[in-house]
Amino acid sequence: MATFGILIGIMIAIAIGAMSPGPSFVLVSRVSIANTRVHGLSAAIGMGLGGAFFAILALAGLVTLLERVEWLYLVLKIAGGLYLVYLGVVIWRGAREPVSVGSAEGRGTLSVPRALMLGFVTQVSNPKTAVVYASIFAALMPQNPPPFVVLALPPLIFIIETSWYAVVAVAFSASRSQQAYLGAKLWVDRLAGAVIGALGLRLIGESLAQLRR
Repeated sequence: MATFGILIGIMIAIAIGAMSPGPSFVLVSRVSIANTRVHGLSAAIGMGLGGAFFAILALAGLVTLLERVEWLYLVLKIAGGLYLVYLGVVIWRGAREPVSVGSAEGRGTLSVPRALMLGFVTQVSNPKTAVVYASIFAALMPQNPPPFVVLALPPLIFIIETSWYAVVAVAFSASRSQQAYLGAKLWVDRLAGAVIGALGLRLIGESLAQLRR
């Protein structure tokens, strides 16, 4: 019963974090609305894989290394920020390009494997997520957690992250959402690109501020 309570507490904390707005939400919603539901769900799976990857890092103690070797953590943050800025620029520059919304057969402007990889890379572009996971684990897990808890956390986090972004994918891949997107593609893409780019710049700014200290 105690083990079950630990897992429930961690799952709730992770779910709240997953639902907070960020580049992952912007990406999944845009992939879903501009392509097909399959593409959106693939991106959601990529987000889940990224979450599981960070959970494994946190449980393996690699986050402790990043915290102790501050320059390595800052380098990873800057690299993640640069990726988000690059992604934002690509989306912004493609705003004027015509697009044919994907059909029910799965034809879209983005391949399904690439949608999955795009979700994964976007998720892991921010190493702060791994630190958040480690903080939640440290706060909610006992000093010597049962092996079952350690083994169960990565797949559970995969399920939580994937489930949330699957909801986002289903909502934004609806025909009404896609028709609305076609009518305002220029401004939707520019907004998405600006938000993702701004989040990347914020990540870089935070890292440079830490370097000056």
